[in-house]
Parts: sequence; C-alpha cells; structure tokens
Amino acid sequence: MNRTALALAAPLCALLATALPAHSADRSAPGSVSGSVSADSYGTKASYAPQQSLRSYQQPPRGFVPVFTENVSRHGSRAATDSSDGDLILKLWDQAASEGQLTARGKEFGPKVRALLAAMAEVGYGNLSGRGKSEIAGTAVRMEKRLPGLFAGIARNGERIDVVSSGQGRAVDSGQLFADTLAATDPALGPLIGAARTDKDLLYFHKAAGGAAYRDYIANDQRLATTLTSITDQPATHRAASDVLRKIFKRAFVQRIVDGDFSSVGSAVAAAEAVYNLYGIAPAMSDESPGGKGWHMDRYISQRDAAWFGYLSDAEDFYEKGPGFADSDITYKMANVLLDDFFKKAETAQDSTADAGTLGAELGFTHAEEIIPLAALMGLPGSTRGVSAQRPYTYGDNPWRGAAVAPMASNIQWDVFRKGDTTLVRMLYNEKETAFKAGCRPVSKGSKFYALDELERCFGRTS
Repeated sequence: MNRTALALAAPLCALLATALPAHSADRSAPGSVSGSVSADSYGTKASYAPQQSLRSYQQPPRGFVPVFTENVSRHGSRAATDSSDGDLILKLWDQAASEGQLTARGKEFGPKVRALLAAMAEVGYGNLSGRGKSEIAGTAVRMEKRLPGLFAGIARNGERIDVVSSGQGRAVDSGQLFADTLAATDPALGPLIGAARTDKDLLYFHKAAGGAAYRDYIANDQRLATTLTSITDQPATHRAASDVLRKIFKRAFVQRIVDGDFSSVGSAVAAAEAVYNLYGIAPAMSDESPGGKGWHMDRYISQRDAAWFGYLSDAEDFYEKGPGFADSDITYKMANVLLDDFFKKAETAQDSTADAGTLGAELGFTHAEEIIPLAALMGLPGSTRGVSAQRPYTYGDNPWRGAAVAPMASNIQWDVFRKGDTTLVRMLYNEKETAFKAGCRPVSKGSKFYALDELERCFGRTS
C-alpha cells in the first residue's frame, strides 16, 4: 500500500468504526443466521452442499421436454495452493517452543499443522481433495437424476456432451471426474463425451485478454486500495489477531509479535490470518485427516474471530470479484463472455434437432474468479448490490457472502426445454431453482421457467 492510499484510508477507517459493530460487541454477529456464523466464516473456501432436494423441483409446463443443459462449475474442494500459511506460523511456533512460550493448546498445534501440510503435499498443493472429488461426483449424479429424459435422449440419438475447462489442474480434474461419473451412471453416455478441451477466454477470463482492464483495476485502482486498507486496518482486526495468537502462544510472546520482534516472519495480523487460512482449508481436507475425523482447527480460533476474518476475506472478494462499487462494472463486465456463451448455446438448442452429433450438454469447469463476477453480472441472489465509496461493504447492510455465492464446487446451470416452436429455460444456482434477475418475467407467477425470447429481451439481447 503506498502512502497516498494510506493517507486516504484514515477517513474511511473512522466511517467503518460506525458502519460496523464494535469487535467486542459483534464477535458472533457478522453474517449470523439464528446465531450461527460457521458457514460464513469460511468465505469462498466453504464446502459445497446442494441447496435443494431432488424431489422438490418444479415440473415443466405440460408438453415441454428437456433438449439441452449447460452448466459452469467451480472446481471441488482442494488443498491450499501452497504451504505459505503453515510455513509462516510454524516459524513462530518453533521459536515459541524453544522458549517455552506455548500454551497447553498451542503445544498440539504445531504437530497438527505439520500433519495437515503433509496431507496437502501428498494430495498436491492446489489439487482436488477427497472431499472435492465427492462434491463433483455428487453434482454429476444429481444432474443425471434431475434430467433422466434428456440424458436418455442424448444416448438414444448419439448427441454430444462437451466438457471444457479453464485449463488449470483442479478445473481439468473436476471436468474429467464429472464426465467419468456421468459415464459410470449411464455407460451409454461414455462414447458421447468428447475429449475435454481448454478455453481460457471463456473460463479463465480474469487472466485472459478480456480481463486486461480488470487486472489494471486490481493492480492500480486507488479507491480499491484505500477501501480495502480501511476495512482491514481497524482496531477490531488487531484485537482479533491477538485473540487468535493467545490461543497458541503465551501472552508475553504474543506481545513480542505485536511489537514487531518477528517482523521477518510477519505481523500479528499476518500470523493470525495464517491460522485462519488453515482453519478455512481444513474442511476441504477432511477425508485426509487422521481417521477421516477432521482436523479440528476450530480449537485454535474462536467462532467470533473466525467470523471476523471471514468478513475481511469476504470484503476483499466483494470488491475484487463481486458487485464492488455501484458506479462501476469493472469487476464483472468481463463475465459477459460466459453469459454470452450461455445464450448462444441455448439459442442453438432452440433451433437444433436431436440428431447424432448435436450438442446435448455443455459442461464447464472454472474458478471462483469466474463464478463470482458471473453471479454479479446476472444479478443472482446476494450479488445484486454494489456499494458507494462513502458507505463501505459490511455484513450489516449487504447480503453478499462468499460461502453462499461461490463455495467450492458452486455451479450455475441452465436447462432448456422445448415444445413446438417455444423454448423455455430453467436456471439452477448451486442446484436450487432460481429466478432470473428482476425484470425478467416467468411463464406464470411463481414459475421458475422462462421463455428464451423473454430472457433475450430482459438481458438486452434483442435488436
């Protein structure tokens, strides 16, 4: 952060002190639902669960049959992308151990972190974990169960199933696993699943040519830098950091961290964030824990402090990937390439016949950096409201939550149904029937089915 940004951050810090509840009073409040903050505290590292029962989906209007489905899915739960969080906190832990400065709980922390790092190294940093594989396989099985008529028709007619990914390892592996699971569910589908292909422009757009302006925003936008500094650099953050560290280290050692005695390792906030990040990734690695019973990293961070650091993580994602500032679409405009592809494929399905070689399903696999802006662009639940520079993002007045918007294996799916010359579309968001944005009219009140030409009108695709 440069000096200008830090200077500009001061007034916003004061505003946030009133916009956000005091840390001491709000330790269990951010994002709470009936007093529970556990899901929100994981942010976009939250594990996946389908949001609707297979038995509760609406039936299409009489006479309409499924002719096509397309989805885009985030990869499943994974190991951390590297060992940096564990390495940082273990340097402090080793020093404290040598000085007799560990708490009783802290003495068990170091060995547990080393075991977790070893498990992630065995899986491969950034690779799908056992839980992630189960998440992806489960979404494939449920897709086939929701649309048995579609997949039976694909098999009967020899239609194609296209699998496409960002080209990044965990997305490639998720796509392959999804395809393999579909084929295992119905072996007749196996020969119809094409060789997986990579399309970075479509499914890794934040790093492709279409994301150039976005990358400049992340690197250079002064308002973004100022706002994120203001949100993070609050007394509440420093209190939470000390709270986290005192579970592991004795008070005198924590004070030395706060005072900067170990600046070569990291600040107190950085050390606490490392503990939080290990807490966040632990559920993804539950299958690899001793006996599959979990890592119990919540022993080293209270729910209230996890909730606070979860809020800070959500704030960063909100401004860098989500609705962001209300007067700008820089964070999600680039997702138009993916929304455009959804429409193009649905429009093709509207006019195609169920012949050999016709595309019956397109399955895309990507990352949170694509799911989050697509949700904002489409106005999906929780992703409808940007903020002003004067009134920053808080849990108290904005519904955006990373755990709901883009957990591991999150997905957006359009199912296309046809009767004669009329084509309908149903959207699922994390497998829940979801209304399209305000202004789009369903075929009848309360229906989750929309005429394709109505969606074209609503999203401005008509001439």
